[in-house]
Amino acid sequence: MEDVSPVTMGVLASLAAGLMTAIGAFPVLFTKTPNRGVQDLALGFAAGVMLAASFFSLIIPSLEASELRYGGSVVPAAIACAAILLGMGTVALLNEFLPHEHFDQGREGPEAASLRRIWLFIIAITIHNLPEGLAVGVAFGAGGSEGGMPLAIGIGLQNAPEGLAVAVSLLGVGYSRWRAWTIAALTGLVEPLGGLLGTGVVSMSQTLLPWGLAFAAGAMLYVISHEIIPETHRSGHQKKATLGLSIGLVLMLFLDVSLV
Repeated sequence: MEDVSPVTMGVLASLAAGLMTAIGAFPVLFTKTPNRGVQDLALGFAAGVMLAASFFSLIIPSLEASELRYGGSVVPAAIACAAILLGMGTVALLNEFLPHEHFDQGREGPEAASLRRIWLFIIAITIHNLPEGLAVGVAFGAGGSEGGMPLAIGIGLQNAPEGLAVAVSLLGVGYSRWRAWTIAALTGLVEPLGGLLGTGVVSMSQTLLPWGLAFAAGAMLYVISHEIIPETHRSGHQKKATLGLSIGLVLMLFLDVSLV
């Protein structure tokens, strides 16, 4: 692995993490569809992994990288805060201007009615998954396999229940088992695009490293707050969702510490 460039490692790792979406969705082809409580538990787990990853694998390394360059002044904190808000704002703009559809809220965005329902789902999931690939790519660009592997494993673990939740949701609106699995699998393939972008930008300029790390964290935090948690609380399964979030958070924390 030492001879492999950070860009290649970032793309391959984000691809592997994205493929876990297909693996997670696989049970819909052969087993009974999980009930909504199990779906919300799985989505809560995904939120917990992403929440821990945002802080322990992205924001804290961003602060450390800034301190090495600028010292222990207010500058590292200011950079992290600004980059987090930029990341959240960017995903918010994508969410506002790209036509898409939430599973329960219905269609949003300009000209949404003119797009086929399947593409509305794909766009919505793309908005969700792209920041994950970006985060993995930035982590590899910043610290190679040592810095990126724990995050890639964590994102891959949360992609499995997320893929299942996506496929089950598609089954619920009338898609066949094979079509639901195929769409869920394809959504994970956007993550290598984010991985390429993240590793490419950070590898070209170390000055951008703290910005890239915190930007990716902000993008993920927006997805957690705006998409995942509201979905898990909409059907009265808050306790299961919170349990899933707790397990995902401590598991990601354990991986981040033990694999470094």
